[in-house]
Amino acid sequence: MAQVTMKGTPVNTNGQLPAVGTEANDFSLIANDLSTKSLADYKGHNVVMNIFPSVDTGVCATSVRNFNKAAASLENTKVLCISRDLPFAQSRFCGAEGIENVEMLSDFKTGKFGEDYGLNFADGPFTGLSSRCIVVVNAEGKIVHTEQVSEIVDEPNYDAALASL
Repeated sequence: MAQVTMKGTPVNTNGQLPAVGTEANDFSLIANDLSTKSLADYKGHNVVMNIFPSVDTGVCATSVRNFNKAAASLENTKVLCISRDLPFAQSRFCGAEGIENVEMLSDFKTGKFGEDYGLNFADGPFTGLSSRCIVVVNAEGKIVHTEQVSEIVDEPNYDAALASL
């Protein structure tokens, strides 16, 4: 179990992020067209997973916008923005914001992605939602960078995530 803060109040997650150097866990997430995506769909590509509680909050939306800008110039890299939001909400946000360079994926059906990656809030007002994390997987399927943002209202370290590619 990891501990982060929410506006200074300690909250726990259900586990720890996977260790750098380990094989990334497969997943089953829902795309905006309601198809199911797995890690195998990105085989041979670097994958940046931008994980957050909800696209309808300021910092989460900012992280999607920032990674969308960065993704336009990344070679052989897919940026996945993952939350428990419904695909319809994710799609609405992307349409309104002109987001075209990242893929939005939802863990709304089961929360299994967040459980498997050890990043779901275990207590506090966001119980069951994903904490703010970055997981970078190289083209061989190995985790090369992780970050669990220690204060939920803070942005992730974009530069460190992108430098790990």
